[in-house]
Amino acid sequence: MFSKRTEWELGENPLALELNKLQEQGVSLFDLTQSNPTQAGIAYPPELILKAFLDPQNLIYAPHPKGMLKTREAVAHYYADKGIKVSPENIVLTSSSSEAYGFLFRLLMDPHDRLLLPAPSYPLFSYLAGLNDVDVAYYHIYFDDKGWRIDFDSLEDSAERGAKAIVLVSPNNPTGSCIKAEEIKRLNALCTRYGMAIISDEVFIDYIFDEAATKYQSLALNTGALSFALGGLSKAMALPQMKLGWIIVNGPKKEVKGALDRLEVIADTYLSVNTPVQHAAATWLAGRGIVRDQIMARVRANEALLGDVARKAGVRCFPVEGGWYGLIQLSMGMPEDEWALKLLKEKHVVVHPGFLFDFDEEGFLVLSLLTKEDVFAEGLRRIAAFIEK
Repeated sequence: MFSKRTEWELGENPLALELNKLQEQGVSLFDLTQSNPTQAGIAYPPELILKAFLDPQNLIYAPHPKGMLKTREAVAHYYADKGIKVSPENIVLTSSSSEAYGFLFRLLMDPHDRLLLPAPSYPLFSYLAGLNDVDVAYYHIYFDDKGWRIDFDSLEDSAERGAKAIVLVSPNNPTGSCIKAEEIKRLNALCTRYGMAIISDEVFIDYIFDEAATKYQSLALNTGALSFALGGLSKAMALPQMKLGWIIVNGPKKEVKGALDRLEVIADTYLSVNTPVQHAAATWLAGRGIVRDQIMARVRANEALLGDVARKAGVRCFPVEGGWYGLIQLSMGMPEDEWALKLLKEKHVVVHPGFLFDFDEEGFLVLSLLTKEDVFAEGLRRIAAFIEK
């Protein structure tokens, strides 16, 4: 009766079952996976959010396949503030980054074409690929004395076996690492050799810890290969419920034109971006600093505390270049899913075990730096006590 693309394991894992049970019992939990900014104690200025919805133009429906010009201009200004010059004509609006992936998979890939995904990275991608009848293969990113880097041997091996596109996540979720200039150069050469495109997920671009040191490069500026840079209000304005994302297309001119022409038809088929959000985007993006500054203060404070607690506990803690997540690795003496379950049961602390993000080693825990400071501090204290036990 049902499509094979929906043949997932639908049962809840033991960690989720225990979490549900404790919540039903009313147990106070220290959730270090909280990544929803609207539930993280961030103060949103009401006048900034509400005023935009009073625009009488919201009652007029005048759709454009790529999105309203004034909204695309607002996105272009947003990038200009970062020193990134993009044309509104190269921007396609979507209702979310997930929809943007769907559009790009439909643009680039036929059924069972191969997509290259980073590991570790966000688990959503394999679901999006499957729903679009796309097969996936993985390339690795690894950590050494220079930080997190792409394993180009694994990438080349996967590319040689046939692939249509590479997904980058920069800053990466959960490693917090950013793509480097020399890596972009090698990626362009690889894409030229094998006829691949680059999909660069840059939703955390507003949350770079040290822009001078990181030397962040957006693929919105990349002309060496057909590239698609993704962003959206979910992180830029910390408003995931407002549902506005975008795709910025760049690369060789002929390929860019072909991509934009086809994306316009795909977007016109759905016309999914709602009018009020498009009218509001310019106001919200211009005022995003009010929210961003709160989040950056939060994640910097939590990242510093995480490093301090990890050092005292003798736990490996990884540097963060950008994003909302912190990463530690420890010797657990048991599989990390069992360790996380035991931590939840005994200390009422919620963490993400690394296997959810396709780490190829045991012992990784992923923590949200967006968690309220007092909850984060107490959660870390309990983790340290659990380790010492």
